[in-house]
Amino acid sequence: MQWTSLLALIAAAPYAHALLRFPCSQLVTQRLDPLVTPGVISPHVHQIIGGNAFNFTMDPSITFETAATCTTCRFKEDKSNYWTAVLYFKHSNGSYMRVPQMANQFVGSPNGGMTVYYIQPPNNQKVTAFAKGFRMIIGDPMLRSRTLQSGSAESNALTFRCFSENFGNNTAAPGGGADTVTLPKGACRGGIRTNIYFPSCWDGKNLDVPDHHSHVAFPQGNVQPGGLFFNPGSCPSTHPVRLPLILYETVWDTRQFLNMWPTDGSQPLVYSMGDPTGYGQHGDYLFGWEGDSLQRAMDTCTDQGGQPESCRALTVQSDSQINACKQQPRIDEVVEGTYLRELPGCNPVQQGPGTATMINDPACTAGPGASQPAPGPTTTAAPQPTPTTTVVTPVPSAPQGPTVPKYGQCGGTGYTGSTTCAAGSTCQKLNDWYSQCV
Repeated sequence: MQWTSLLALIAAAPYAHALLRFPCSQLVTQRLDPLVTPGVISPHVHQIIGGNAFNFTMDPSITFETAATCTTCRFKEDKSNYWTAVLYFKHSNGSYMRVPQMANQFVGSPNGGMTVYYIQPPNNQKVTAFAKGFRMIIGDPMLRSRTLQSGSAESNALTFRCFSENFGNNTAAPGGGADTVTLPKGACRGGIRTNIYFPSCWDGKNLDVPDHHSHVAFPQGNVQPGGLFFNPGSCPSTHPVRLPLILYETVWDTRQFLNMWPTDGSQPLVYSMGDPTGYGQHGDYLFGWEGDSLQRAMDTCTDQGGQPESCRALTVQSDSQINACKQQPRIDEVVEGTYLRELPGCNPVQQGPGTATMINDPACTAGPGASQPAPGPTTTAAPQPTPTTTVVTPVPSAPQGPTVPKYGQCGGTGYTGSTTCAAGSTCQKLNDWYSQCV
């Protein structure tokens, strides 16, 4: 679905929402999880975005919005940290390759990372920004099966979308349409997007709790057919404070593995905690916006377009600025960029349906012996193009046609539409399959 089409759907919905939608490029990929395992190496790998003050403990007494010197997010004021588990491709020879992330639709040219939404409640309900020190998680990495009630928030909170070429099969709001609660069964020729919604009702008292999630809850009532994006429910009396609804979208670039995909119907993708089902998908959030900047944005940025440039209460950073914000891994081990003999942390693949077992192998702590490259696959794969952000003038495969609006598609393998961008934007090649007016 084109973003303009989704906006039309939002505007026509009986419960329209204002929102912020923005990219955050990759900060670092490593085995840290300061919410669940503070001060020690995490059992599995996470990919992290946001402020560069991210560390082993994330001590609540530290003011991270001032400790961070940069952020990978589009808004300069957002020094929060957002993280999820990492997806790996398991080759037929038993080795593992980290699946890279790619830019989502209509967000510019971030270096991997995620797209983050802050969605306001419908009908001008009051929304309260998160308080300093707030943090929460959604999901359970040990799950390998779930019993879900149709129409419940939990059944819509953690989902997957299987893209066909050029972001095809994008026919509904995140979590709606044909999205699944498990990893897609077949090969997705345009990649896989994960959708992670967090609860948006707070008890008004606790910034965090030992389980990191019981201080928040989803709004009441059955979820509308469009998913949590359009949920009009009110907050329960136990959690009366309405927060922005946070959504993560991560696009995993599985295209480079298509010529190695199993032909026996098996599913070769596995999360870093050894989950081949997708039921263990989870996300972590740690608030770090400067001062009252998020509250100001929630109060004044009330359009339904979500474009960062339309929110004048905040400072918009360029692609080069967010891509320049990096952090060196704190753990001395190889977790990406080459085939690995085992998942970092020595996590075995656990199919379930029972709850997975936490692995605590002393041989899998930090150090050069933790996760080392494996011999490359014996299957010869065709070379994959390296994504670039070079400004190009694509050779049209059809007549120029009408002008493409900013953030619209303007080229790519198999694309037959217009290649002329609207004034003020140019056609940038993100990869062989997709070029975008930015």
